[in-house]
Amino acid sequence: MGRTLANKKELVAEIKALLDDAQLAFVIDYKGLTVSEISDLRNRLRPKGAECKIAKNTLMRIAVDGSENWQPITEFLRDSSAFVLVKEDFGGAIKEYQAFQKDTKKTTLRGGVMEGQALNEDQIKAITELPTKEELMARLAGAIKAMPTRVAVGVNAVPTKLAVGVKEVPASLARALKAVSEKDAA
Repeated sequence: MGRTLANKKELVAEIKALLDDAQLAFVIDYKGLTVSEISDLRNRLRPKGAECKIAKNTLMRIAVDGSENWQPITEFLRDSSAFVLVKEDFGGAIKEYQAFQKDTKKTTLRGGVMEGQALNEDQIKAITELPTKEELMARLAGAIKAMPTRVAVGVNAVPTKLAVGVKEVPASLARALKAVSEKDAA
């Protein structure tokens, strides 16, 4: 039995709500996957803040209609499409999908959309190489923590260099006077 018009409108509203929360969406061809395999993919993605949604391409077109941010996804809509909508951990979600893809060897990644830009498979895979939010925060904290140490070392070095310079002045003056006297004597 097919879906009713009310049911389709409800599904489109649900997709729109998921897209509003998502920051990255990518499209996969799920042809040949069993229900248990799709459930496995969903279970793998859930801890990474991602959701796998299966919907007809027509319903996705309706959901993104008028949204400049998600409009580019329409170029990936063909055949059997599943949509992975990622809220937070882009790299983690993509890595989980890649592990699933390696295990099942049944899906293909068509492309995705992030901040209104269409991404090909290589660009999506490149996102996995970016540091996570936690790694960036740790790096920033380390840089902030190191700053007072660098300032203290610099501040401590100034008096030392000044003292060495002041100590060197009389010796330099003596060498200069000696050189002048030797020149006059010659």
